[in-house]
Amino acid sequence: MGRTTLFLGRLARRIWFRAALPTLGAVALALVPGAFGTVLPWNLTIDLGQGSVGSILQILASSMLAVTTFSLTAMVTAYSSATTHATPRATQLLMDDTTSQNVLSTFVGSFVFSLVGIIALSTGYYTDEGRTVLFLGTLVVIAVVVVTLLRWISHLTRFGRMSDVIDRTERAATESLRQWASAPTAYATPRRADAEDGRPIFGETTGYVAFVDIAALERIAERSRTRLAVATLPGGMADAAGPLVHVAEGDLSEEDTAAVRRAFQIESHRTYDQDPRLGVIALAEIASRALSPSTNDPGTAIDVRGALQRVFTAALGETPSDEIRYPHVEVEAVRLEDLVEDGFRPVSRDGAGMVEVAIRLQKTLSALAIAAEDRGAVFSEAASDALRRALAELPEQDGRSLRAATGRPAA
Repeated sequence: MGRTTLFLGRLARRIWFRAALPTLGAVALALVPGAFGTVLPWNLTIDLGQGSVGSILQILASSMLAVTTFSLTAMVTAYSSATTHATPRATQLLMDDTTSQNVLSTFVGSFVFSLVGIIALSTGYYTDEGRTVLFLGTLVVIAVVVVTLLRWISHLTRFGRMSDVIDRTERAATESLRQWASAPTAYATPRRADAEDGRPIFGETTGYVAFVDIAALERIAERSRTRLAVATLPGGMADAAGPLVHVAEGDLSEEDTAAVRRAFQIESHRTYDQDPRLGVIALAEIASRALSPSTNDPGTAIDVRGALQRVFTAALGETPSDEIRYPHVEVEAVRLEDLVEDGFRPVSRDGAGMVEVAIRLQKTLSALAIAAEDRGAVFSEAASDALRRALAELPEQDGRSLRAATGRPAA
């Protein structure tokens, strides 16, 4: 993923951008009939009655203003619910929901169309043919609004609910882990042990690395005949103790050093674009909050275990690529051990005293250990740690039940 692709992808997910396009189209749709009606090669007129188009536009404008306000309220309520009951890390996934954005854009565009049409009618902008074309355009807008309303009603029944939040987080985690599994080093050279001996380059601002342009680093390294080792991956903190890059070989000019800094996009919050750990962490946070004494919802924690199992199963099914596209850049791959710890350790800790959660956790890790083949020891070790933690918290009778259910001997 290049910087331009990332920018366009994020721009397409911005609600103001999606709302701006239908708004411009609505203005054009309302104004074109005035000019189009004068150039028609035939006489297209319909007896619409006194002010019928204006009355329809008035009703449409007032209705769309009310529906838009209601839709915004519903969306904000869903964001707040996800923050309170799931995890704040899932809020950005709800905000990027294309269905709610398209619905809101349609309502805003319809409101603007009605408003512009009313203003144009009051100024005598339309000819008789133009009023007919405007009427036909209004019928099309009404049809689009009705279909959108039906779709919005169906979407609202699940938007922001716990199951919806888990599903969205699972999809984001699956996509990022699949990218990581198919190219653990992002097609760069695996990082060498002596990489940290080179000159460090620090960022000018403090924050989380959201994006690293590996292709730009390769061009800089090739041009300057150096070898660059990425020290902070997406999701890591760039600060005075965390350099962005080590110059493993050669040296960089001030201009190239500034170009290296520009290859890193630093933001105040972590994003899902290149961060394989964030989706796993978010799922673990949902499960931990469900296991808190104030919530006491082990069923949600068990659902999250299933989601994590699907995420890791999909990632383990990917074949890592040996292709090296950026030979002058070194990247240390995110370790599977860290991902497993991010996803399972919080629930192993918070759910150790609940036998049903501990049993599900053991079965999930055991299944992943079988699916992981050569890397199954990572999940087996995590399962053993979780079992010891659970047995320490459970009464003796529940501990025997846990051993019997998981088929593991006493730890």
